[in-house]
Amino acid sequence: MRLLPFSGGFILASITLLVSQVAATALTYKLAPNEKQCFYTFADKKYSKVAFYFAVQSGGSFDVDYKVTGPNEKVILEGAKERQGDFVFTVNEIGDYSFCFSNDMSTFAEKMVDFEIAVENEARAELPSKQGTSPEHLSSLEESLFKLSGQLSTISRNQKYFRTRENRNFSTVRSTESRIFNFSVIESLMMITMSCLQVFIVRFFFQGARKGYV
Repeated sequence: MRLLPFSGGFILASITLLVSQVAATALTYKLAPNEKQCFYTFADKKYSKVAFYFAVQSGGSFDVDYKVTGPNEKVILEGAKERQGDFVFTVNEIGDYSFCFSNDMSTFAEKMVDFEIAVENEARAELPSKQGTSPEHLSSLEESLFKLSGQLSTISRNQKYFRTRENRNFSTVRSTESRIFNFSVIESLMMITMSCLQVFIVRFFFQGARKGYV
């Protein structure tokens, strides 16, 4: 079997065309108690795909309220006290889409929220042709690149999942350490107080006994 030569620049250009179809925004935001914060993205093409991912990394019970609305305040997604979510929906109207998080259920706890908003077109980019290459080989290479892109997306989602678990476990350990430290301080203060009280009671008895003897 004879392999057709493909330069590294050709492969890089092909992957660049695939990646250029996706516009993504990844942010981390600290949500204060009783705060509601919204983020916006503009969809300029109908039937494009919008991927929305979020995860509460720390704070309280690791939950948050969320709402996704489209043009004309049409509610697309909504949930209460969710720890994380991963959604994909199709854009039916061109315009601004809002992604809102609410921490109304918390009076004191801040929430650290990681989220990502990605807008991608359904149409596939055509690979640049090269002299001496057959359409069948280009189609095979295109399918391989799209499979590779899907596997990279899966790896990225797994990394986000494990990162979320790591952050939550770290937050739990830190909270446990803080509680243990506070309990140890309270226990030490109680022991000191009890010791002082015992000394005071013993001295009081001895002073009373001396007065009775005199």
